[in-house]
Amino acid sequence: MSKEIVSFLTVYHKARVTFAQTAAELVKQPRNIEALIQKEPGILELLRPLLLDIESSVQQNAAKALGYIAGYSEQLAERVVSAEILPQLVYSLHNDNKQYKKSAAFVLRNVAKHNSILANQVVLADAIEPLVECLEQFDPAVKESAALSLSNIAKHDESLAIAVVHADAIRLLLNCVDEPEIPLKIAALTALSNISKHTGQLAQMIVDSEGISNIAPLITHNKVKKYACLCLSNIAKHSESLAEIVVEGEIFPMIFPLLADPEDPIVRRNAATLIREIAKRSPELSALVSNAGGLPAIVNYVDSAEDDSKLPGIMCLGFISAMTETLAASVIKAKAIAPLGDTLSDPNSSDHVKSAAVWALGQIGQHTTDHSRSVADLLPNLMDCYLSPRSSDDLVVKSENAMIFIIQKCIHLPALAPLLHEQAPLKILKHVVAQYAKVLPNDQDARRKFAETKGLAKLQIIHTDDDELRESIQSINGCYPDEVVKFYSPNWDKEILNRIEDESA
Repeated sequence: MSKEIVSFLTVYHKARVTFAQTAAELVKQPRNIEALIQKEPGILELLRPLLLDIESSVQQNAAKALGYIAGYSEQLAERVVSAEILPQLVYSLHNDNKQYKKSAAFVLRNVAKHNSILANQVVLADAIEPLVECLEQFDPAVKESAALSLSNIAKHDESLAIAVVHADAIRLLLNCVDEPEIPLKIAALTALSNISKHTGQLAQMIVDSEGISNIAPLITHNKVKKYACLCLSNIAKHSESLAEIVVEGEIFPMIFPLLADPEDPIVRRNAATLIREIAKRSPELSALVSNAGGLPAIVNYVDSAEDDSKLPGIMCLGFISAMTETLAASVIKAKAIAPLGDTLSDPNSSDHVKSAAVWALGQIGQHTTDHSRSVADLLPNLMDCYLSPRSSDDLVVKSENAMIFIIQKCIHLPALAPLLHEQAPLKILKHVVAQYAKVLPNDQDARRKFAETKGLAKLQIIHTDDDELRESIQSINGCYPDEVVKFYSPNWDKEILNRIEDESA
């Protein structure tokens, strides 16, 4: 072969290598992608034939560039699909070159991540089985890339997750969880989490594969604990039986220190979410959280977390309190009331977090007079949430329900006094007055204080067509002599003066 021909072929080879390398570098910067796409011929048309290049480095860099392009936006991922690139990538997964396997899976992962339609295109390209086969490869980077691709397919909906499961992915993903490489553990846990989150049946498949014994010990692993907690919570959330199986993984009390993890707020939130998903299932599971010493840790979490991150902790306290009066008393003893009240008064708290806090307070206060007394001082805060024009509809409804729960058990009248005025909403006022009507007939000291603090006077200026409220007012008035009731009635002083004038005349 002449030097001229060798030189000619060498230039062509170097040009392909340089083009693929440069493309893979340029598309890492989002600003370059649009320009490369719009230029004629577009970058997709130029990269596609390079996927079948005889030079492995050219194949890898071409695939890598396509992966970055597909990950940039849904629209570009759709263009990758329309260019019929997926079948070539799936075929390449059977390639012996581990770097190319990894690059091909990278493209499939970035196509699938955007939405269920694109993920389904990956499934229709018959990608799942070769991706699952990649989980059996020796190279951990290949397994990681395949696991992330399967995760992005499974995350969108139940049918896609089932497609992944039917390819025997769960068993191999659990094997990956046991591997020493941290990125591989994370990828496998993420995939299992995205499978289990959809239905109890899918979560049960992980349990049936003895997955809890693989996953539960990892909640103490510094590098993967947040992923382990999320995966376990997605399993536990579906049913009481699944929650019990997660608990059998001996996560208590190991999980409680995670609520105060000093480095990662996501660890703290995921741990709180897992505890919530377990506690809400039954009184027995709530009692298990309490008896294992979890309540102080949950309260401290709510007290220290920022706004939305408080939510799983607040809901956990609410679910536990709702179960039994004994558990609600334990929540009170753990000093949960103050941080819940602080959430209501914090101007930075979002409405859905406040909604959770008022709901939790209602669950605590609904049981007995003692429980109600513990939260009754926050009734004005609940009323503020109820009346604020800025409150969401959900916050208004939950504030109303919580106030009614608390008021109906409250016999500590000083706590009810701020709610007793003619401008109070009828829905609340009638319950407040009804409580006074229950207590005053049997408590002489309370009757005296009620009159002295102008409570009786406030009652006389309330005019209503509501039969329940009118009956309660009449019952309270009946506890006092007519002269006392008249004395505290509006315009009684003018009536006295008019009577004096009439007698003088």
